[in-house]
Amino acid sequence: MAKGPSTRLFVEHSLSETCEISLEKDQSNYLLSVLRLSTGDKIIVFNGTDGEWLAKIEKKSKKLAGLHLLERLRPQIPPQNLHYIFAPLKRARLDYMVQKAVELGVSRLTPVMTEFTNVDRVNLDRMRANAIEAAEQCGILSIPQIDSPVKLPHLISGWLEAEGADKSLVFCDESLMQGGPITQLKEIEQLPLAVLIGPEGGFSASERDLLVGQRFVKAISLGPRIMRADTAAVAALSLVNSVLGDWRN
Repeated sequence: MAKGPSTRLFVEHSLSETCEISLEKDQSNYLLSVLRLSTGDKIIVFNGTDGEWLAKIEKKSKKLAGLHLLERLRPQIPPQNLHYIFAPLKRARLDYMVQKAVELGVSRLTPVMTEFTNVDRVNLDRMRANAIEAAEQCGILSIPQIDSPVKLPHLISGWLEAEGADKSLVFCDESLMQGGPITQLKEIEQLPLAVLIGPEGGFSASERDLLVGQRFVKAISLGPRIMRADTAAVAALSLVNSVLGDWRN
């Protein structure tokens, strides 16, 4: 049995039957020079809104390629409403965290600045590039919304106005050692929700008081071990998917 195309490419174009797409220099170079594909080879494309399509490569010139859409392989499926809020990390670990969050089905990413955050700038373009790469490699149809950084008090003060009372904020509290996270999450019952992971130094006492004082915030424990922030992200999002998200039977 012949294998289908394995290359998936995110494109910034509307997708429909028999659509013709002219690719920019970078994507053309990736297909023609890096992957060494040529005219007639087939790849899979998606844009985050129009589903997934089978496309045939058509060379426009020696260095530029185009795509001819052949058929839709999968319709667009709305992403689960899972919002991930995190204190930014240094470059390589932030790249990893963004990629894993996308693989775990996050629909929105928000950097939050806290008292102990040790990174003062966030490259949003780099975050988006990592999100796209993860989606391309993992068969994901949607690219998460990526927000500009916000300070924690501003996030909390605007939560009910922006999100409504129906969206819970799960706060991973390293000082909370009582109860298991599965039982704690079951009290929420269902998505939508957001998961908040703090910086390496944890939240300050005033920040923790601010969080636990909100009726839409649910504190959970990730167990007796102190995890790095990128590890905690994978653990927390995996738990949410198992209990409330799209891993449930």
